[in-house]
Amino acid sequence: MELRDRIMEGAITCFREKGIRFTMDDLAEKLGMSKKTIYTVFAGKHELLVAMVEHVFFSIKESENKVLWDKNLTTVEKLRKLMGVFPDAYRDINFQGVFELREKYPEIYEIVEEKLETGWEATIALLEQGMTEGTIRKISIPIFKMMFEASLEQFFQRDILQKNSISYQQALTEVVDILIDGVVIAPGDAGMVTK
Repeated sequence: MELRDRIMEGAITCFREKGIRFTMDDLAEKLGMSKKTIYTVFAGKHELLVAMVEHVFFSIKESENKVLWDKNLTTVEKLRKLMGVFPDAYRDINFQGVFELREKYPEIYEIVEEKLETGWEATIALLEQGMTEGTIRKISIPIFKMMFEASLEQFFQRDILQKNSISYQQALTEVVDILIDGVVIAPGDAGMVTK
């Protein structure tokens, strides 16, 4: 394993354990290496956090591609899996730490927000395909997108998950289920058309 990957995995473990409060000392201890070695790869914690965000979203994109290429899934199944995709490596991360990014590293939080707001092409294509097939009601895609993004942002901005002992993965699954089951045409349902 390359040094950069090893440091990244250690940083994700530290983030999982301590959230944004982990220090470079914590990371060095976790990896059993000197901070000096870490600084040969990352100039500081800020650069490391940016790399972590990029790494997480890259992993999510890889998982999304697996869903899109799965020929055994229906359009609705693909949509449900695509929206709820979350790599196994990050399932137990405390995403309250993402909220703390907003306070301590606002420019990194902006990167997270941008990542959440972009890359919707595959989801939109599946929604449109489902509407064409008649498996999804005619809906306003911009409203659907806004509802999903707003839900995710609330998870990061408030401590609602922590107060209710709900993991990010559980909350994401619940939001996806509510959104998808709210758009899937049930047998005998004529479907509603909105614009």
